[in-house]
Amino acid sequence: MSSFWNIWVWVLTLGTLVGCFILLRYCLKNFAGVPEGESMGHTFDGIEELNNPLPQWWSTFFLLTIIWAFGYLALYGLGNWTGFIGWKSSNQGILNLAESKAQIIAAKENGFLVQYDREIEAADLKYGPIFDAYAARTIEDLATDEEALKVGQRLYLQNCSQCHGSNASGTTGFPNLTDKDWLYGGDPQSIKHTLLYGRNANGMIAWGSALGDQGVKDVAAYVLSLSGREVDVASAAAGKEKFALCASCHGADGKGSLAMGIALGAPNLTDNIWLYGGSPRAVESSIKNGRAGVMPAWKDILGEQKIHLVSAYVYSLSQK
Repeated sequence: MSSFWNIWVWVLTLGTLVGCFILLRYCLKNFAGVPEGESMGHTFDGIEELNNPLPQWWSTFFLLTIIWAFGYLALYGLGNWTGFIGWKSSNQGILNLAESKAQIIAAKENGFLVQYDREIEAADLKYGPIFDAYAARTIEDLATDEEALKVGQRLYLQNCSQCHGSNASGTTGFPNLTDKDWLYGGDPQSIKHTLLYGRNANGMIAWGSALGDQGVKDVAAYVLSLSGREVDVASAAAGKEKFALCASCHGADGKGSLAMGIALGAPNLTDNIWLYGGSPRAVESSIKNGRAGVMPAWKDILGEQKIHLVSAYVYSLSQK
């Protein structure tokens, strides 16, 4: 929090508490010029107004809440000050996982009470044995367990759905996880490896400068023809001659690196499934400008036990 907002919070909070105390003291004074409990000289419909003070119990409790508020702020802090017990809701100003871990260690060493860290520890103690029990089973076994899949689905929705969609059908640049089309393999261990360590694609090289505009169009036409699309025959024939540049990754038949037994992440070009769009314009853009996809590693974020469950859930999606 910046110095300006820190001062703003202090002034606003303490000013409100002091203002409430002053208001209470003001309201407890007798400004009516009539002794308390006596008539104010006003009657209406048989009802006489008396000069009654605020109820003693009410004003006492009001004062106690103000005192309690000052005590609470002294213990738990205000603005950038963490209070006498060093409590924080969470570590602030974190930009990456390494900084988060360093902050957790520093908080323990300095005796700070970070609420989020304590809740994570409590959750690990409570649910850790459950995840350990799931981790002892095979992914294939978990993929048939409805309760395990519910847990895996919740973990997926919290961590993976932002890219792959809540129904795992993917979107442009993010693979569909339900169609049995895999860049790095769809067996349980390959899926788990992808989640644990991520995938940093070797990248689709930009061929625009090497092929030229017409060459890009020709290769795109040939690539589209591999999946049975209607294209200009002459353009596709010209593109077939230039496709040798692509064969080292996609294979001479265009069936991708997995068909060659190599997990390069080069997709199958014959199945009409397109990660970045299958329109002529999208395919030409991929060839001309290249593509570079990155799947982040989740091992240090979720841990292997939870990833084991997510792997089972993802694996189950392509088995339906």
